[in-house]
Amino acid sequence: MSYGNNNLIILNTTTPTTASFERIGIIDALRGFALAGIVFTHMLEYFIAAPTPVAVTEAMNPSLIDQIVSGITDFLFRGKFFALFSFLFGISFFIQMDNGTKRGGYFGWRFLWRLVLLFGIGFIHSMFYRGDILTVYALLGVFLIPFYKVKTNWVLAVAVLIFLGLGRYIVFYFTQGNPLFLAAELNPDSPAVAAYIDTLKHGSFSEVAYSNGLQGNLWKAEFQFGVFNRGYLTFAFFLLGFVVGRIGFFKNFKTEKRFTKRLWLWGLLLMLGSFAGMAAIFVPLGQEVEFNTWLPMIGLTFYDLMNLGMTAIVVGVFVILYQKKTAGSFLQKFIPYGKMALTNYVFQSIVGTFIFFGWGLGYIAKIPSSVSFVIAIATIVTQMWLSKIWLTHFKYGPLEWIWRSLTFFKQFPFKRSKSADVASV
Repeated sequence: MSYGNNNLIILNTTTPTTASFERIGIIDALRGFALAGIVFTHMLEYFIAAPTPVAVTEAMNPSLIDQIVSGITDFLFRGKFFALFSFLFGISFFIQMDNGTKRGGYFGWRFLWRLVLLFGIGFIHSMFYRGDILTVYALLGVFLIPFYKVKTNWVLAVAVLIFLGLGRYIVFYFTQGNPLFLAAELNPDSPAVAAYIDTLKHGSFSEVAYSNGLQGNLWKAEFQFGVFNRGYLTFAFFLLGFVVGRIGFFKNFKTEKRFTKRLWLWGLLLMLGSFAGMAAIFVPLGQEVEFNTWLPMIGLTFYDLMNLGMTAIVVGVFVILYQKKTAGSFLQKFIPYGKMALTNYVFQSIVGTFIFFGWGLGYIAKIPSSVSFVIAIATIVTQMWLSKIWLTHFKYGPLEWIWRSLTFFKQFPFKRSKSADVASV
């Protein structure tokens, strides 16, 4: 098995040879765990991926238990697991580039081609779900390639500047909070949002796909590269993952106990300190915050730093628990899920949009958050079970195999031979 197989949510196997690099199972498990967090986020937002009108929010949370479930999801999942995915993408980038170097070649051009393919997969995925992240990863990944030969201190310096809000502040300086890509600011009461919700409720699949392909990508670009800064943060997490890959943390995690402990402790301090800073800014501003002054920009940066702290906690605690007998045995169940993360990511969007959108069952704004939470659990458990069964018969998930074969212009073996050792699945 290949050490180069440990890639992001979707990057599975980077070398077309049978080179012997040890696979790092904890990366697959962490990737699968991150995907589970994404499922909760998407299911509890009805796959809307846009500002939510008040009427829809009230339909999501008609009772106290629904409000509690929604609040827990907001705090633990929403806006958090994209960071973990992005971090893993940076690790996979290092692994692929490093493997190319060890083979005596340069993987940069091949990685660039992989990003082109990823963009295509992501664009098709966005026809179902306009919150698709694959296209964003594909675009930002291009800028990651030049960092491969940059010294670690400089890489970290760039990441720190981004986390401190440099991208947001530059955009705000020139726009004063006005949209970059849209004619008017989006909010839950916007006519454009109301029209979009109506399309989701009553539109055919072709109408939803058309809306997502045109309007959806503009909305996504605004969210990623406007003052909300998501795209810049994604790239900063790429860089952190790249550095962690370079120092070989996950390859040697069993002997890095001191670093692991510091990771979650510093993450906890950063999270608590940032939460306090965010509260000190936003509480006096009230519920109707206008993002047209510098103070809310600073508050948003505290929010980003809080998410950074939570990501550090998740990684640190996950590594600690992975080494425990009982907890580790449970977390290892996420390995097949993580190996097939591209297929599972796309498939859960197809299932979720079918459940909620009008071209499917049409349950948007008709079922509460508590029920959506149960649906999320059922989706995760089912996909984990199917992934385990699938990988006993096949070497890759369907989309992983297509992506890998197109990457190297070679049809790789798909089915496992009867004599193949599938114990690692």
